[in-house]
Amino acid sequence: MYKKIITLLILVVFVFCGCGKKEKVPNTLDTIMKRGNVIIGVRSDVYPFGYIGKNGKYAGYDIDIANMIGKAIFGENGRVKFVPVTASNRMMKLLSEDVDMIIAAMSVTRSRMRILDFSDTYYMAGQAVLVRQGSNIKGLRDLNNKRVIVIFGTSGENSLRLAIPNANIIGYKTYQDALQGLKSGKADAIVSDDTILIGLSLKDGSVKLLPKRYSREPYAVAFRKGRESDDLIKVVNGVINESASNGTLRKLQNNYGIKKY
Repeated sequence: MYKKIITLLILVVFVFCGCGKKEKVPNTLDTIMKRGNVIIGVRSDVYPFGYIGKNGKYAGYDIDIANMIGKAIFGENGRVKFVPVTASNRMMKLLSEDVDMIIAAMSVTRSRMRILDFSDTYYMAGQAVLVRQGSNIKGLRDLNNKRVIVIFGTSGENSLRLAIPNANIIGYKTYQDALQGLKSGKADAIVSDDTILIGLSLKDGSVKLLPKRYSREPYAVAFRKGRESDDLIKVVNGVINESASNGTLRKLQNNYGIKKY
C-alpha cells in the first residue's frame, strides 16, 4: 500500500514540475507574504503533537512550532491557518498546494525525500510497540505471526516488514481507529512512533507501551520539492535552530511530557 502511494506521488510531482518545461519558478514565501497568511497542514488527532484542545482550538508541540514560524514570517500576529491532515493524505495535500508546508509528526525517510524537501530535524522519535495490558508480547521479535496494526502513510509499515517479515499487518487510517482495533482484539499490537503511542497509553490505561525503541525517526517540516521552497525552508530552519539553541524546544518537550529519544 505504501509503495503504491509513493509511486502515485512521484507521478504527481512529475506533472507539477511541468514535464521539463522552462518556466519561472514560483517562490512560496513570496506567495505567502502576498496572501497574508501561512497555511500549515497539521494533525488534529495525534496527542501531544497535534490535537484539538478543550477550547476547541488546535494545540500541541507541532502547533507551537507552527505558530513560531508564523511569527517569524509576519511578526507577533502570526496569521497561521491550520488545515487538518492525516498520515495517508498529508503528502497529497502538500503537492496539490492545499497547504504551504506540513508539520504533522512526520518523519524523514529516503522515499519521502525523493518527493519532498524537509527542514532540519525538530524532534527525534523512535518506533515502538503498543499492546494490551496483560499481553505476553515483550518486544518486536514476539510479533512473528501476530496481527500487527500500522497506520497507512507512516514509516511503521516498512520498518515492520523489514524487521518482522512474518507479521500479519493490518492497516488503519487513524490512530483512534487503530486503538479501538487493538482493544477489541482485532490485533495483538500497534507499531508506530513512540511519541504518538505515548499519548495513547497516557489516555487509556487498558494498553501499555513497551519500553524498547527500534529506530530513530527524525521529525521535520515538509515542503514541496524544488527551488520554490528554498526561501521558506531558510526561514523555518532559522526558527528551529534558534529554538533549539535557546532552549525553547526543550521547554516545549518538557511541557508536553515528551523527551528526545
